Amino acid sequence: MNVGVVGMGKLGLPVSLAIESKGHDVMGYDISQAPYGYIERGQIPYQEEGLQPLLDNNNIEMTKDLGKLVAESDIIFVPVQTPHQPEYEGVTPLPETRDDFDYAFIGGALGALAGECAKLDEKRTIAVISTCLPGTYETRLKEIINDNMDYVYTPQFIAMGTVLQDYLHPEFNLIGVESEEAADQLERFYATINDAPNIRTDITTAEGIKVSYNTWITAKTVIANTWGELAEKTGMNFDDIKKAWDVSDRRLWSPRYTDAGMSDGGGCHPRDNIAMSWLADEVGLSHNFFEDLMYAREDYEQWHADVAAEYAQMNEQPLVILGRAFKPETNIETGSASRLMSSLTPIEHLHVEDMEDLVPATYFIGTKHDRYKDYKFPKGSIVIDPFGIIDEQEGVELVKLGRK
Repeated sequence: MNVGVVGMGKLGLPVSLAIESKGHDVMGYDISQAPYGYIERGQIPYQEEGLQPLLDNNNIEMTKDLGKLVAESDIIFVPVQTPHQPEYEGVTPLPETRDDFDYAFIGGALGALAGECAKLDEKRTIAVISTCLPGTYETRLKEIINDNMDYVYTPQFIAMGTVLQDYLHPEFNLIGVESEEAADQLERFYATINDAPNIRTDITTAEGIKVSYNTWITAKTVIANTWGELAEKTGMNFDDIKKAWDVSDRRLWSPRYTDAGMSDGGGCHPRDNIAMSWLADEVGLSHNFFEDLMYAREDYEQWHADVAAEYAQMNEQPLVILGRAFKPETNIETGSASRLMSSLTPIEHLHVEDMEDLVPATYFIGTKHDRYKDYKFPKGSIVIDPFGIIDEQEGVELVKLGRK
């Protein structure tokens, strides 16, 4: 396959060499002169594991003619930078203000590609691998794309220094598309690169998957460091704590507790975090992360309460919260997130575990009981489902929060 790469920097150049190592013909382009010298001399000024042998024997064709690259490429990858301002890079205290990434470079690259693609009689697949926040394509980049371009968002889950290995041995290939033909083409391409599974989705969701991955890593690091500091201040041995975590593959290192719905509950989780928030203050922990968790939990259920009330008021219906238990198929209400939501709901409502006689109303599924799947809600009702478990029913408006 003929592959073009627009942007031969610290991500684009290693990716180009990885692609070439799998038998593809690669043509590179960059607005900077530096990458042309790197390819010609076979040397780069930064460290990348395993890259030198590929540099020594590369046959990448570098061109200054973007039109030539567009005309001769089947797929064009765009790993152009989307930088943040220096104050948002995490090396200085967090500013009071926040800002999005700078999309000027990626916008400029796509604009230049659009000009060249417009000259063709056929479409080109433009595969962006730069980091973008969810909604970037829809609000900033889509207007640049013309009819001769199939935009694909396929970011890489790599770390600088190990780009080559991370690219060739990923956990999955992410393909965000509007065009199924372009998705099929990317799947055929990735089949030549690795044997990882493909996740095909829409572009906005793909943008979210990329940054969600990075925020997970930060969250795990924060938790580990919180317990490391607590170990120092209370006399625990963190290495033994980690030993326990490392073998906890039923809950901690598993897909469990990662399905969006209601907050966690029961007789342990909320009370433990609240108690730990007290201990954090007692020992002078540098940051009370446990308090953050509980405030985040409360704010989340406040959102649920407000959404439910808004739908009920908008449609002039009574509000019914279905489910009082803290988890499915039990009647234990201790620490129930559904009860927390009920206490935060700003309008009068009915909060029940089951209803014998359903009436037209706004129903909020507060507990993930399987039996609710079999409920036949009256026509005219609205069912707000944070778990995504209720099927479509005729005459019923179904609101699956966070799901399409």
